[in-house]
Amino acid sequence: LVALLPVLLACALVVKLTSRGPVLYRQTRVGRMGRTFRCLKFRTMHEGAHDQQTLLLPANQQDGPAFKIDGDPRVTKVGRILRKYSLDELPQLVNVLLGDMSLVGPRPPVPSEVEQYSWWQRRRISIKPGLTCVWQVYGRNRVSFKRWVEMDLFYIDNWSLWMDFKLIAKTVRVVLRGTG
Repeated sequence: LVALLPVLLACALVVKLTSRGPVLYRQTRVGRMGRTFRCLKFRTMHEGAHDQQTLLLPANQQDGPAFKIDGDPRVTKVGRILRKYSLDELPQLVNVLLGDMSLVGPRPPVPSEVEQYSWWQRRRISIKPGLTCVWQVYGRNRVSFKRWVEMDLFYIDNWSLWMDFKLIAKTVRVVLRGTG
């Protein structure tokens, strides 16, 4: 966090100067064993955007309970850049320090997604969620929700410190390329 302080301050400043509302977006997410926590992100959408999600459900491009739209109209111009390089997720390092998340693990879902999980998909919340994961590096929006969960379960079943190091290294490369 100390090393990233200039980047964090620059992101905070650009969010504040280019749109109304708070710099950070706090969203309830589901962590290990179903425990909820407040996940931090730089705000990349216009204020009140979450309330518009129901109206955009017909445009959802992700199958299953996840919600994704290419070119989401709620995202600010600066938000698009922050998302492209995953800079919006840097505040989650605070969640890692607080013990809610780890550096590597399945991405933390929102409670409404977990409510729609089938029995076998619930295993993805059996460990701490992470900043990066197999899906973040190899799948992103190119895979079905079923495949996304399978990738998370592969990680859970085959975890090793070496795998974590490899995923962190690959995440850095994906983020620098702007494909993550």
